[in-house]
Amino acid sequence: MDTHASTTNLPDSAEEHTHAPHGEEEHTHPTWSTYWKVALILTLITVAEVWAYYIPSFVAGRGFIPTLLILSALKFTIVVMFYMHLKYDHRLFRVLFTGPLLIAALTLLALMFLFGHLYIKVM
Repeated sequence: MDTHASTTNLPDSAEEHTHAPHGEEEHTHPTWSTYWKVALILTLITVAEVWAYYIPSFVAGRGFIPTLLILSALKFTIVVMFYMHLKYDHRLFRVLFTGPLLIAALTLLALMFLFGHLYIKVM
C-alpha cells in the first residue's frame, strides 16, 4: 500500500493533477526569517530618514531632498519585491511593473534637473 496515496485520499491519477500544471514552476516563498530581516531593513531606512530631518545643516543643503527620494525609492522597491511577492513572480510581471516605473522615475529626475534652477531661497 502506498502511504502517500493513502494520506491524500486520492487515486494516483487524480493526485498527479493536484500539483502545478506542466510548464509552470513552483517558486519557494520566503520564510518568516526573511520577512523579519526585510522589516528590520525598512525600519533602519525609516530611522535614517527621520534622523536626517533633524540635522539642520543637512536639511538646508541641496542633498536633503535627493537623499530622501533615494531612500524612499529604496523602501518602495523592497516593499514591492518582498511583501507584494514581485520578486517571486514570473519575469514578465517584473518587466511590466519596473519598465513604466523606471520611465516615470527618469522623467521625475529629468524634471528636477530641468527646473532646479528656479529654486528661490526665502530668508
